Amino acid sequence: MRIRAAVLEEFGQPLSVQEVDLAEPKAGEALVRLVACGVCHTDLYTASGADPSGYAPCVLGHEGAGVVEQVGEGVTSLALGDHVVTLFAPECGECVHCRSPRTNRCVAIRDQQGLGFLPDGTTRLSRGGDELRHFMGTSTFAEYTVMPEIALAKVSPDASLEGCAPFACGLATGIGAALYTARVERGSTCAVFGCGLVGLGAVIGSRLAGAERIIAVDLSEGRLAEARRHGATDTQVAADDTVDWIREETGGFGADYTFEATGSVEVMRQAVEAAREAWGLATMIGVAGKGETLDIVPRFLITGRRVTGSSFGGVKGRTQVPELVDRWLAGEIDVESLLSHRLTLDDVNKGFELMEAQDGIRSVIVF
Repeated sequence: MRIRAAVLEEFGQPLSVQEVDLAEPKAGEALVRLVACGVCHTDLYTASGADPSGYAPCVLGHEGAGVVEQVGEGVTSLALGDHVVTLFAPECGECVHCRSPRTNRCVAIRDQQGLGFLPDGTTRLSRGGDELRHFMGTSTFAEYTVMPEIALAKVSPDASLEGCAPFACGLATGIGAALYTARVERGSTCAVFGCGLVGLGAVIGSRLAGAERIIAVDLSEGRLAEARRHGATDTQVAADDTVDWIREETGGFGADYTFEATGSVEVMRQAVEAAREAWGLATMIGVAGKGETLDIVPRFLITGRRVTGSSFGGVKGRTQVPELVDRWLAGEIDVESLLSHRLTLDDVNKGFELMEAQDGIRSVIVF
């Protein structure tokens, strides 16, 4: 079938919206009609050329939600008409990582996915007879996509698919970092560095976990206001003395849990140093640039602080994304306030511009 899609032709250049060909799903795959797709920083990161694992040409996009319109042979968990969230982090349920409660890093299709292919080592996308690679196994900057069954989370049909889209990456990543990676304890103190969608997700996750105090740090007063809306009890405009301020506010010790959601290695260092002596846990969610490293003074670790990373918030996609959507439907998460701009596919590059200008929280392409 012929579809319209946003193609990354060359790093550092605007995406090109054009017609491409999409083949039918093969065994274990499904055809999804996209209804909405968030414009995520990871897409911009790859398009800029900063992503060391990036490749071009490909169809970008990964924060999608839509409706199943066709299934391939052997697909049992999905049916025509199902509402689904696309997952760049699949959940096969059978590999060594899926069987462990300690991680969500499914290894079933990782190698081919990282190369831009579906599990059988081929693509369903093409242009002029030449194959066109998928992005993160999803390629949701398009009217339709073909994806593996294990990379689609079936969600409640009562949920708006526009609101479901951020659960495919940014929102679930932040919420999950608090609930599933850090496992924030009730009554604790959390500090979140960066209040974009991921950071706001960490604020929400900390609130859902029962944190008593949630400190939000950002350069933007507007984003700090959003943090307060979603559960932050204290806010602070980022400054050179932010770490000292957090320590003073916590009796000289630091926060029980800190979350870094900016991608800046300098802010990552601050998140480590603002974590509580003896048991503080600093969780790194942001993605740093190519070749950047994080410097940590060993004394901060020797005195009990711990550092961890979080990929997709530790969320097991097919199992836990539907649960998070249900919590939204139950009124525990205010998703609508996070959707700041609704765009068409032709406006995809404007979505990147809005992100770079820090205008709004999440732009969503509506098909």
